[in-house]
This record gives sequence, structure tokens and C-alpha cells, in this order.
Amino acid sequence: MKSLVLEEKLKLSLRDFPIEREETLGPRDVRIKLHTVGICGSDVHYYTHGGAGIFQVRAPMILGHEASGTVIEAGSEVSTLKVGDRVCMEPGIPDPNSRATRLGLYNVDPAVRFWATPPVHGVLRPTVVHPENFTFKLPDNVSFAEAAMVEPLAVGVHAATKAQVKPGDVALVIGAGPIGLVTALAALAAGCAKVFVSDIDDSKLELAAKLGTITPVNVSRQDLTQEILTATDGWGVEIVFECAGSPRAAEAVFDALCPAGRVVFIGVQMHPIAYDVGKAMVREARVEHVFRYAHVFPRCVAMLSSGAIDVKPLITRTFGFEESVRAFEIAASAPKGEVKMQIELPQ
Repeated sequence: MKSLVLEEKLKLSLRDFPIEREETLGPRDVRIKLHTVGICGSDVHYYTHGGAGIFQVRAPMILGHEASGTVIEAGSEVSTLKVGDRVCMEPGIPDPNSRATRLGLYNVDPAVRFWATPPVHGVLRPTVVHPENFTFKLPDNVSFAEAAMVEPLAVGVHAATKAQVKPGDVALVIGAGPIGLVTALAALAAGCAKVFVSDIDDSKLELAAKLGTITPVNVSRQDLTQEILTATDGWGVEIVFECAGSPRAAEAVFDALCPAGRVVFIGVQMHPIAYDVGKAMVREARVEHVFRYAHVFPRCVAMLSSGAIDVKPLITRTFGFEESVRAFEIAASAPKGEVKMQIELPQ
């Protein structure tokens, strides 16, 4: 089947790839015809760097893990899905017998197999076989494009859950990329009265300001800590979500945090960062970390269907499948104003 293949660092191709014969439909699996696949920052990083940390691309690999599609075949024991159902898919499949999975922590199972994470292939291809338990039926009012946003939205919802948002909290989201903006939406949906979002891209900050009670701060010309302390009468925010993966931003996560506040690290740090224990201690700050998500896909689908969260403004460009290589080249250039780019496959 024709797939978008990362051959090696900085080399992509659309070509036939013999993966279909590797994917046998089990009794509790479904075969899905892909419709829409989002371009994630991790996909782009594999393309531009050939790897990320311990995950290195050592053989041609199909990219893509933010996906939606239609069930075209169901295994003999599948009971919750049928042919024709529109679905989105959680891309990580854990070992059901691992200790982490049995404790409910399946996202940190060391044996988890996650789409487009070497050596596991992604889903920028016509079809994929996936377990019923990690495939979720879409309500009629949720589009394929919105459904392909469930995967990044799940990160934000998981982060808001880890932060234990309480009604009326004020939060800061560092970074106005896709993960930063879905985290801001999740924080508002969870009960935050107000969210500050910081970045250096005015166009992304303008978009953020239209999403709800969000105050944008351009840190290239504004002092973030001072802006927040002024707006909160010197108290600070209850929650800081670090979504930029910026060492400089991470060094300052406690500066605008109120006493007993919470910090959630979401952005991937490629190298060790400075961490001011003294600033954390005097605040009795609680620090959490997020690795993907767990148990939140149904919540995300429900919030999209109810209108509690609207991700449509975050989808800024859509490409056809034949344009996939060009789409990645554009994504890798990090154009201003672009948040989430998606690829639609032929139907």
C-alpha cells in the first residue's frame, strides 16, 4: 500500500510499502480505512533529526499517529464496533499483562507499542489494524478532522487532570503550539476562570485570545512574570503548564506560581534542564510530569460532541495525501501562524 515513509533523516517518500501483509486481523481487532491524519511535532522531529532520545530511526518507517477513519472489517469477537462506524484511535497499545498496565498506568508501560515511534510504523497509509479497546466510535456531529485532534487534545486533558484543576483556578500555559492550545482549552473546560498563554508568535497568540478567557503574552517584548503578578494582585497563578519544551522557560516555571501551586511539565525537553529547588520549596510547589495520556480518549470525544471544547480553530491547513512530502517540508519550516496541519487520505 502507498504510504508516507521516512527513509532516513530529511528524506521522505510516498511509495508502496509491504506492511499490509504484516497486519493480520485478530478476533478483537478492527481494520480501519484512514481518513485524516494530523502532523505532530514528534513526526516532524523524526523527519528533521532522524530520532528523538532513545528512539532512533534505523530502518524506513511510516509516519503519523493522530488519526481518524472508518471501520471496514471487524474481528469475530468485536462487540462495540461494526463496519461503517466512524472512529478515532488511541495510538499506543500496551502489554495487557504488564505491571504498569494492571495498575492503570498503561501509558508508561515500557512495552507500549506506539504508532510512528521506532520501530513501530505509523498510519499515513490507506488502512491499519487496531484493537477494538483502543478504537472509539465518533458521534455524528464530530468530523474526521476534529476526531484526528483527539490525540493531541488527550495530552491537554491528561495534563489538566494531573493538575487537579479546581473551579476558578488561574493558569499559565507556556507555548502556543498545538499542545499548548489544547492544554489551554482543557484547563478552561476543567474549570479555570482564566488562562494566560505565552509565546513569541503574535499570530498564534491572536488565535489563542479567540478561544476563551485567555490572555496572550508575547515574551519577546513583555515580562511574563510581571504581567501575571500585576494581573493577579501579586499572588500568581495556581497552575503552570510548561508546553514549549524550552529550557529557558522551564527554568522560570516557579516565578509566576502562587504558594502551593502546581507545575505540569508537558513539553519534551531534549536535554537536562535547570531546576530551582529553592523557588519550589518556598512555595511548597507540587510538580507533575505528563507522558502522553491514559483513560481520556472517551472524555475528549464527549467534550467535542457536547461543544465543551472546540478544536476546529486550531486546524490551520489541510493537505491531500499526494502532498504529504510537501506538507512535512512546510511543517518543518515552522511557519508563523500555523498550529495544526492535517493530511486527508483518498476515500
